[in-house]
Amino acid sequence: MTLLAGLIGFFVVIWLVRKLLWNLLRFAKFAPNRYVFRYRGGKITAEGAGLSFFYFAPTTTLVIVPVGSEDAPFMLSETSADFQELTIQGQITYRISEPAKAAKMLNYTVDTEQKAQGYVSDDPQKLPERLVNLALVVIKGAVKNLSLKEAIVSSDEVAQKAHQALAGHEMVKALGVEILGLSIAAIKPNPETAKALEAETREEILKESDQAIFLRRNYAVEQERIIRESELNTEIAVENKNREIQETKLETARRAMKKELEMAEERLAFQIQQEEKNQALVALKAGNSRTEADAKAYALKAIMEVYERANPEVLKVLTNAGLDSGHLLAQAFQGIADQAEKIGNLNITPDLLNAIVSRPPKKNAK
Repeated sequence: MTLLAGLIGFFVVIWLVRKLLWNLLRFAKFAPNRYVFRYRGGKITAEGAGLSFFYFAPTTTLVIVPVGSEDAPFMLSETSADFQELTIQGQITYRISEPAKAAKMLNYTVDTEQKAQGYVSDDPQKLPERLVNLALVVIKGAVKNLSLKEAIVSSDEVAQKAHQALAGHEMVKALGVEILGLSIAAIKPNPETAKALEAETREEILKESDQAIFLRRNYAVEQERIIRESELNTEIAVENKNREIQETKLETARRAMKKELEMAEERLAFQIQQEEKNQALVALKAGNSRTEADAKAYALKAIMEVYERANPEVLKVLTNAGLDSGHLLAQAFQGIADQAEKIGNLNITPDLLNAIVSRPPKKNAK
């Protein structure tokens, strides 16, 4: 029993010593996005981001300033230049770039008595509220001169102006805060106005659609007209070309006919000349023949006049003088035939006839 009581007393002493050490000497370790100020006797004994150290709790004060980026969403109602209600929703992204200024303006002292080490005041929660309030002021100044339709489509311009105004604000600089960004998600009118705008926009879209359909149909009609005019112009050109071809053919035929007519006239003139020459030749031949006939007639007339004056018996003797025996026999037979009524019988032997017939005629002497 004595040993057990001793052990219990030993553990009680250890627990009391541990509790005493916890309340007096502690160890702290901070993340890199926490800037730590360690105060002792009203003076800063250590500062920096991501520190770790032992400290004596009864005489040490810790000030922890978060230096990482933070987001502060906001939503406000504003009135446009044409007295329409607007709902603006956005977000501010910021970081504490100068922890010393923030620690002077706001209380970031940590309650070291608690294991969670929460802040002893609610000042750290006031920083985003102050930034949001400042953002509301600068956004109001950015949209007060815009109409409803302009404000709805100008969220980027409004956000840019508000960012510039907020980043250059004196209070922001005094708090040691850097504004990383200010974005506006939406600028919306009230539901009734939105419906009216939707109806108006819908009508405009339908009107533009009708106008587009009209323009497309008008364009199609215009293109059809252009195509038809092109076809008609092509037909006219083809007809003109065909007319030119026909005219060329007719002109060629006319020239050919004219040439043929000229050739026919030349041929006829040549024939006329030939006929005139033939006529002259015939006339010349006729004259020559007439002259020759006249000469022959004159010679024959002279001969006949001589024969008329001559004795017939003499002429007969002259005629028979140059004849052969066959001709003489023929003339004798002719004379017998002339006096046939006076002759009773006449015997002619075949030998005599054969001799007459078979004997070649005698050529007259020149």
